[in-house]
Amino acid sequence: MSTTQTNETLKINTIESAPEKSKALLEKSKNAYGYVPNLHGVLGEAPGLLEAYQTLHELFVNSSFNNDELTVVWQTINVEHECHYCVPAHTGIAKAMKVDDSITDALRNKTEMPSEKLQALHEMTLSVTRNRGNVSQDDLDTFYAAGYNQRHLLEIILGLSQKVISNYTNHIAETPIDKAFEKFAWNK
Repeated sequence: MSTTQTNETLKINTIESAPEKSKALLEKSKNAYGYVPNLHGVLGEAPGLLEAYQTLHELFVNSSFNNDELTVVWQTINVEHECHYCVPAHTGIAKAMKVDDSITDALRNKTEMPSEKLQALHEMTLSVTRNRGNVSQDDLDTFYAAGYNQRHLLEIILGLSQKVISNYTNHIAETPIDKAFEKFAWNK
């Protein structure tokens, strides 16, 4: 299988075309998803970046957030960064994780979350993302009053770290949406 050009500078690697140090990482992706997601194929050109992305993903999935909260953090950042690839991908992922469609729809459409606690998480994630971590004491007070704590705040930064890798890469590469997620296409 040959590589696919996404634009003049970035390509989507296959397991066969990837640098040697990325081959096992792309195999790991294939084993996890049944195929190599296009994003992973792009990241595979830089083995350290693909490994960092996979590691951050695993760490964030195993954080103290439940599936609804993981989705709120991921999709809040994806929508804020206007990522044409990650919004549909995380819509499909949310469905697989049994997240209620009302949460995903609210995030995709920039409407109120279905609970005050998830709204507080959404707002803190937006504040951290938009203000590059320079959040106000009022933001912190509201977040903590909703039932979150310091660990949750720091784990938002973990999720943001993962999303910066994917969202920024997808912007530069114009990564095509994987077939599995095309039905969840999203426009800003």
